Amino acid sequence: MGLGAGGVPRVALCATAGLLPLLQELRTDADRVFGPAGVDASGLRADSEGGLALSSYVEVMERAALLSGRADFGLLYGRDFPASSHGLVGDLALAAPSIGTALRQLTDLFPLHQQASEARLVAEAGLLRLEYRIVDWRIFERRQDAELTIAMFQNILRTAYGPGFRAEEVQFEHPAPGDARAHEAVFGAPVFFGQRTNAIIFRPGDLARRMPSADAGRFAALAAQVYQRRLPGKIVPLEARVRAEIRSRLPEGAPPVAEVAQALGLARWTLQRRLAENGLTYAQAVQDVRRALAASYLGQAHLPISGVAQLLGYAELSPFSRACKRWFGAAPERIRARTLQA
Repeated sequence: MGLGAGGVPRVALCATAGLLPLLQELRTDADRVFGPAGVDASGLRADSEGGLALSSYVEVMERAALLSGRADFGLLYGRDFPASSHGLVGDLALAAPSIGTALRQLTDLFPLHQQASEARLVAEAGLLRLEYRIVDWRIFERRQDAELTIAMFQNILRTAYGPGFRAEEVQFEHPAPGDARAHEAVFGAPVFFGQRTNAIIFRPGDLARRMPSADAGRFAALAAQVYQRRLPGKIVPLEARVRAEIRSRLPEGAPPVAEVAQALGLARWTLQRRLAENGLTYAQAVQDVRRALAASYLGQAHLPISGVAQLLGYAELSPFSRACKRWFGAAPERIRARTLQA
């Protein structure tokens, strides 16, 4: 799967497997879902080569949730997404000799399945965190993508560990929805929102345990195919990556520039110099993120104003109110009223 015109990040077409049947089940017009994104729904086949622009895919998922009236659309899609439908990278993981090898292949090679994104496996206090996020700030509204991907990861883990697999905890970067009962039902575990990244946290057990679908010959053949392909380079502009790192850390407070620079593998002064070359300061980047998120979160009536302030890294409501007046010319309560009336 190569990049599209102008280096546009893409996602493998296998990610669309089952999307049209779900829309039909929910009596939702596929043309209304796909059309505004410039996607021809009739040409989407999970077994087709190539990919779809990641921004279009995420946009389609958000619109599907809106038009179907199912705010948990991505969760429904991911819940029923077969572990065997993850394309080349998924096939390689399923054929791996052990659970540990399968998880490493999945995370290390995930950008071959979906560009401008990262998956990580992190050991933490005797548990494993299987993390996922889109690192392109320009792909802004992405709740549906996050929920379907973590649910898809759970299906892979259940294939590896057996149907009795249960996570210890699930985390999402987006704010809590009005009703999270569906999430707890799908995962059978506590679910937390407004976190740094999306993650499913579980007890690793014996990572040397054999994968149920282990196949040495198939694994070798698939590995040869995979390693003939080059992992995509850093196709997301630096300023978008900086804003993405800021966004993930805001609920903990506005992150210092040194922390973001370290996350990007840069010295602080190098990051500041490269931002200046693009006509941007770090402080401006923080304000850009806060303003954009404020506009999004204030449109979600179930989120209390104080909660929005906390999600944007403000310790108190008053500095958030002043920021809203500076950005939008009105207090947050007035902004919310206008948004809901529109």
